[in-house]
Amino acid sequence: MIDKVCQEIIANMSQVVVGKGRAIELMLVAFLAEGHVLLEDVPGVGKTLMAKALAKSIGGTFKRVQFTPDLLPADITGFNIYNQQLGQFQFQAGPVMTNVLLADEINRTIPRTQASLLESMEEGQVTVDGATLPLPRPFFVIATQNPIELEGTFPLPEAQLDRFLLRIDLGYPDPDEEGAILERFQLDDPLTKLEAVVTPEEVLHLQQARRQVRVSPPVRQYIVNLVQATRHNPCLRFGASPRGSLSLMRASQALAALRGRDYVLPDEVKELAGPVLAHRLLLRPEERLRGITVHEVLADIIEEVPVPAPVE
Repeated sequence: MIDKVCQEIIANMSQVVVGKGRAIELMLVAFLAEGHVLLEDVPGVGKTLMAKALAKSIGGTFKRVQFTPDLLPADITGFNIYNQQLGQFQFQAGPVMTNVLLADEINRTIPRTQASLLESMEEGQVTVDGATLPLPRPFFVIATQNPIELEGTFPLPEAQLDRFLLRIDLGYPDPDEEGAILERFQLDDPLTKLEAVVTPEEVLHLQQARRQVRVSPPVRQYIVNLVQATRHNPCLRFGASPRGSLSLMRASQALAALRGRDYVLPDEVKELAGPVLAHRLLLRPEERLRGITVHEVLADIIEEVPVPAPVE
């Protein structure tokens, strides 16, 4: 059931997004696991297009916020404004009141505004003037940041990075894919013709069904061993937190469901370890000076930790 619906969403998004099958799959993994995604890549590779295509495919609402240094928390969460005719304050909803929120260039705003997303991402609610308001469900944040241009940016603190289930690098298309993009967008924008293949309510049922995917004790222990290894690696100053363990388990459940199984394989944990854990790790300064990257350290850890035999 889940795999059929997800394949419909992937096929629908692929009418617009060219050559990003792996990225679309990872986005759906995060969506099913009720997590959020950080897209890290240069401008113009299709980040906004992917977010809009996903929102249209699930029949949900979409909002985009361009993060700038003068952006305030109220510009995201909303604020109360006095209505003179009614003689009372009324809540003016911010862009966070949506199903899919694109937080564009999130590292270009001040930490205070970045932090205003934390409650929304973790709790599915916002608090304005002491009043707590639930967000629409499903709620999915796709944040982007440019890893090259660092002038005028505010690096995301570890506490906020840890809130993202996955970090995805899109990369440039190959020549054939870029030619297909030109052909597809030559006459009109295919996004305008994209139709929903599911409803937000059906997505909630899919997310609930994902929770029922079985994770055997050996697979759970494998997740623990991987995360523990990040905490004891001499190249890392900080390893992954328990939230990293939970994120890896939930993402693995989602990937298994997407592939039509009701149990998780160790290979799925191994496959997702990079996108789930890499952005949660902090290198020691001396290792960074030596040119070592987090991805290299994590790849070594994945190779060193024994993989359990698959158990259904």
